[in-house]
Amino acid sequence: MLRCPWALSTEDYVAYHDEEWGRPVHGDDALYERLCLEAFQSGLSWITILRRREGFRAAFADFRIAKVAAFTDADQERLLADPGIIRNRAKIEATLANARVLAEWAPGELDELIWSYAPDGASRPAPATLADVPAVTEESTALSRALKKRGIRFVGPTTAYALMQACGLVNDHLADCAARGD
Repeated sequence: MLRCPWALSTEDYVAYHDEEWGRPVHGDDALYERLCLEAFQSGLSWITILRRREGFRAAFADFRIAKVAAFTDADQERLLADPGIIRNRAKIEATLANARVLAEWAPGELDELIWSYAPDGASRPAPATLADVPAVTEESTALSRALKKRGIRFVGPTTAYALMQACGLVNDHLADCAARGD
């Protein structure tokens, strides 16, 4: 089976590529999880996050927005000492602050906002090589701005685009990749 080249280095990547990456994700909690994980990935390899995902889920109450929004200073200190996650103070603080912001939103509002930035898939040809895959787009820049304007932290245009790729808003599987599914 032909796959995107980035997915070939480890079994973890193969499974993530084949079963998750680029498939539509909906639901506020599910999108909050992806937003948080993409923020934690900033400056690191995705495999680092992927291999700690279960640790992140355990540490952050399965990324249930309402539960994380209720975390206390003691929870923050617990997170900073948790070897199962990336112990970056700024990223942990952003994850907690974002949950508090999102807890005030109406159900479905995060899903609706994120998906409102999905570009028309027909407007962009399938990438032939990894060099054809952008790191930032007009849509990811606009999504980043919209999220920041609403109080969401640690979500620049590159993180927003990675979120768009991971959650199926864009299809960046290469043209000859079996997972492309046009």
